[in-house]
Amino acid sequence: MRDKALPEDEVMRILEETRAHDYNYDRFFSTMCSLPHPIAIRAHDMFLETNLGDPGLFPGVAELEERVVQMLGELLGCPGASGYVSTGGTESNIQAIRAARNEAGRKDGNIVVPASAHFSFDKIGDLLCLEVRKAELDENLRVDLSSVESLLDEKTVAMVGIAGTTEFGQVDPIEELAGMAQERGIHLHVDAAFGGFVLPFLDRKFAWDFSVPAVSSITIDPHKMGMSTIPAGGLLFRSPQCLNALETETYYLTKARQASLTGTRSGAAAASTYAVMMHLGREGFKKMVGYCMDLTDYLVAGAREIGIEPLIEPVMNVVALKVPSPGKVREELMERDWHVSMTREPNRALRLILMRHMTKENIDLFLKDLQATVIL
Repeated sequence: MRDKALPEDEVMRILEETRAHDYNYDRFFSTMCSLPHPIAIRAHDMFLETNLGDPGLFPGVAELEERVVQMLGELLGCPGASGYVSTGGTESNIQAIRAARNEAGRKDGNIVVPASAHFSFDKIGDLLCLEVRKAELDENLRVDLSSVESLLDEKTVAMVGIAGTTEFGQVDPIEELAGMAQERGIHLHVDAAFGGFVLPFLDRKFAWDFSVPAVSSITIDPHKMGMSTIPAGGLLFRSPQCLNALETETYYLTKARQASLTGTRSGAAAASTYAVMMHLGREGFKKMVGYCMDLTDYLVAGAREIGIEPLIEPVMNVVALKVPSPGKVREELMERDWHVSMTREPNRALRLILMRHMTKENIDLFLKDLQATVIL
């Protein structure tokens, strides 16, 4: 830290120069986040200093969080769901599994997740001292049910299904997983960090949310397809007892017990999410998802014209393209300022996310560079 103050203009100049080092969203195919909606930014700024960790001091924003949880519950098939606005999918997944472990009363348990699960579940195994068992995928890149069955035992505290896998955008067979969970009395968690704001607005319908009776908890991220500001995640439980399993006494705050993982929590995230959901409504989100799916179809059609096929037919706005030497292709595209990523082995492919910041014009430019790169 400096000994003497630096003029505000000089500080802002340094910040502006540093910000210019960041890349622009219009070249991003690799991220599941996007530019927040303008109303989300305005709401975020309005509640910038509020702290949901001490709700008695900020009852207004605490009320907004309750409304957000109710709206998310309605969206996911359970208007009476309990939960809170988290920092994102990783925290929500940690807390869901922590609740399942605490309810099961085991400290030496295991969880069964798909091989396609987000890397947050590896962190969970480490943090919560749980064995993470990874089930194989079927030919459609959904979790293989027989593989799941073979990994379950009396020490399994939770099963996980993904509704919108990070790499492929695929939806696991949640109803079948729910049947296994219900038969054994195991907590079933659905990670819909990305898919939660996509699947309800697709023409094609899936059974994946709280409408499936044995689903116990769901992760959903407003700062992804929900167009809220970062960090705004969501964790919902069907039963308030699950949330109670997370509570810790908070001796000196305005509320006696706290269920969230973090203590201090940004009220701005809740306000931002509330503003977007109220402003757009189901109609607005359906239009936005429709736009992203149109972009997805446009990209896949264009890729096929240059002889490149998707690994699977896209379920949502996530595309995995089969290209020769995907690592090399990715490096070449990055040199041309296209920010793309890859899927893991054994299904190595070029991974593209079609978010609302993308345009057909930029897809055309990308496909031209992709064709040149593959030919090289």
